[in-house]
Amino acid sequence: MDSREQWLLSAEERGNPATSIPGWTEGNLAEPLLHGSEYFDRLVDAVLALDAGDQLFFTDWRGDPDQLLRDGGPTVAELFTDAVERGVCVRGLVWRSHMDKASFSKEENRALDREIEDGGGQVILDQRVRRMGSHHQKFVVLRHDEDQSKDVAFVGGIDLCHSRRDDARHLGDRQAVAMSSAYGPTPPWHDVQLQLRGPAVHVLDTVFRERWHDPTSPDSHNPLAWVRDRLNHARLEASALPPQLPPPPPCGPHVVQNLRTYPAIRPGYEFAPRGERSVARGYTKAIKRARRLVYLEDQYMWSADVARLFADALTDNPDLHLVVVVPRVPDQEGALGSRPQLVGRWQAIEMCQRAGTGRVHVFDVENHAGTPVYVHAKVCVVDDAWASVGSDNFNRRSWTHDSELSSAVLDTTLDAREPRDPAGTGDGARVFARDLRLTLVREHLDLDPDGDEDELLLDPERFIDVLTERAAALEAWHDGGRQGPRPPGRLRAHRAEQLPWATRLWATPVYRLVDDPDGRPLRMRLKKDF
Repeated sequence: MDSREQWLLSAEERGNPATSIPGWTEGNLAEPLLHGSEYFDRLVDAVLALDAGDQLFFTDWRGDPDQLLRDGGPTVAELFTDAVERGVCVRGLVWRSHMDKASFSKEENRALDREIEDGGGQVILDQRVRRMGSHHQKFVVLRHDEDQSKDVAFVGGIDLCHSRRDDARHLGDRQAVAMSSAYGPTPPWHDVQLQLRGPAVHVLDTVFRERWHDPTSPDSHNPLAWVRDRLNHARLEASALPPQLPPPPPCGPHVVQNLRTYPAIRPGYEFAPRGERSVARGYTKAIKRARRLVYLEDQYMWSADVARLFADALTDNPDLHLVVVVPRVPDQEGALGSRPQLVGRWQAIEMCQRAGTGRVHVFDVENHAGTPVYVHAKVCVVDDAWASVGSDNFNRRSWTHDSELSSAVLDTTLDAREPRDPAGTGDGARVFARDLRLTLVREHLDLDPDGDEDELLLDPERFIDVLTERAAALEAWHDGGRQGPRPPGRLRAHRAEQLPWATRLWATPVYRLVDDPDGRPLRMRLKKDF
């Protein structure tokens, strides 16, 4: 069987015959951008290259119009409205969101809407979600009407908002959002976005168009929101987009599959009337093929439904190791904000550790000052062959309830470094997946960024040894009063907190209903199927 069919979902496996996006595209060039500062810098250059007749489409969970994309600007609003003035078609789909007092971004998103609309663009505040759900996709598509070879898209976990413009030093963004005091006044932020060129850009263009042209009102699931938006003169009807441009020509060795989550709602999406759970299905297919190493970075890592997938893989494959990098503490303080999250994470990690005793390695990250780094990345690498970067977290909410988008990458270029076939399946390590894992871990371990120390990381067993040894050395340094030179590395062993039974009694139902709700049809819930 072809490796594409082994790793990627067929159209039938996607489970959504209503969509017009293809199973996957070939001939793409994917490049991971590891920090908000790097992504924002690339975005500015790409948008400045647009001129009259070109197209800029974006989606966002949160958008801050005043967020600086470079030290001296422009801001998000300035960049996009200046593009409108040059004759670029600028359209946005931004989650309408909940109130700021609940640690959401209703006012910020409305401000972004107003500034871009006043500048001549069009933004829809999108509330076509399940109750307590969100529109969580984060991507920007840039199309050139005269030369599609210049087309580019950015997709992943980074919003166009405050706190995201951090870099490898992890000192945080001076324009910061309010978070747990553990992260300090400018919370350090770790995140990943993917830059795509080639036919995959056309697919993301289609993803945007499907939702933009969906005939359901963006406030159809919230009558009160409809009234408020009418009073505020918010855009409730989408104008027609310009005709879709042809796909960009092939330009690289990467096969890309765009995986999505759309919940089952009423009225249903025209492009996904029963929802879509290809994120869950795509990860399930890839993780079932894992034999030696799954490397995961995730904001949450909770939910029994997701943990069970890893637990089964660990049980079935005695040589398999799972490495997980998560935030040290939840992003918000207070019992209601943090306790349910801690319950979910402890349950998930405990399930995996029981299934793979000694083979589950969970870490969190700190900067060189000892301040925890908030891990917002959503990255998965399986046996250095298959990799994914997206907006979706490893929890039931992201796999069933919110709108999500992830890009799975299968490189056609085999990696010549030993071990060439770490899984022993004949698939072979691929350059993109292996380089993504190595690039992330070089920073976490303070290794040479040019790759001169990669021999420490290539073999899965040696990789695990280096991670655990450096994390243990850093832990011992802290335990010893931080005397002497700080050991290299930023990883520390993560200790999932088991809360007292009285706390679990109320936090568990809150976690299941509010933090990690289920957006599947009832039949799928009962079968525990996606």
